[in-house]
Amino acid sequence: MSSVRRFAHAWTDPLHILVNNAGVMATPKTRTPEGRELQFATNHLGHFALSLGLHEALTAAAGARVVSVSSVGHVNGEVLFDDLDFRRHPYEPWAACSQSKTANILFAVEAAKRWAPDRIAVNALNPGRIAETSLGRHMTAPPQSFDPAGATGVSVKNIEQGAATSVLLAASPLVEGVTGRYFGDCQEAGPYTPGVRRGVAAYALDPSKAARLWQVSLDMIGE
Repeated sequence: MSSVRRFAHAWTDPLHILVNNAGVMATPKTRTPEGRELQFATNHLGHFALSLGLHEALTAAAGARVVSVSSVGHVNGEVLFDDLDFRRHPYEPWAACSQSKTANILFAVEAAKRWAPDRIAVNALNPGRIAETSLGRHMTAPPQSFDPAGATGVSVKNIEQGAATSVLLAASPLVEGVTGRYFGDCQEAGPYTPGVRRGVAAYALDPSKAARLWQVSLDMIGE
C-alpha cells in the first residue's frame, strides 16, 4: 500500500486512462505487510487505493476512463463481508480469488455512480482464459464446484485477444458514455447462466453491495 500511495502522490498530470490490471491468482495463504489476505489486497485494495489516489488527475482529464480487469471466476463466489481476510473461514485459494474478482466489478459499479459528475467512466471486464502469462504459476486444479465438469463457454484467448476488451473500454469511441458495466469478448456481457462460463453474476452488479464494499475498502486502506 505504501508503494501505491507513493505513486499516486507523485503523479501530477491529467490522467486520461487507468487500466487496473495487476493480479495474482490462487496463491497459497499469504498476508500483506498490513495483514490483509494477498489476493483481495492485490486484486482489489491496491487498485481501489490507486484509483482514489489518482481521482483528481482523472477528473482533470475531463473524460477519463478507468478499466477494472475482473474474471469469469467472479461467478464462483461473492465478497465475504464477514471475513474478507479468511481469519475465520478455512483459506481456500479459489474462494479468495473469486471474491477479489467480484470486488473488481463492484468497484466499477460504485465508482461509476460516484464519479459520473467528474466525467469519469468506470467499467469492468473478463479478459478470458489466457495461458501465455505467469498468472497461473500457483494454480492447482480448482474444486469441481468452481469449474464443474461439462461447463461450456470458456473464453480461451491469446495475449492479444485477451487485451482486446481492455483496449475497447480504455480507448474506443464505441463505448463513449458507457459506465458501470461488465464486458466480455468486446461487448457488454449478459447474465450468468450456471454451467456456462460467461456472463456476469447478479450479485456483482448489486448497487447496495457495491456501496458497502466501497465503505469497507475505505476503512481497510485507512482513508
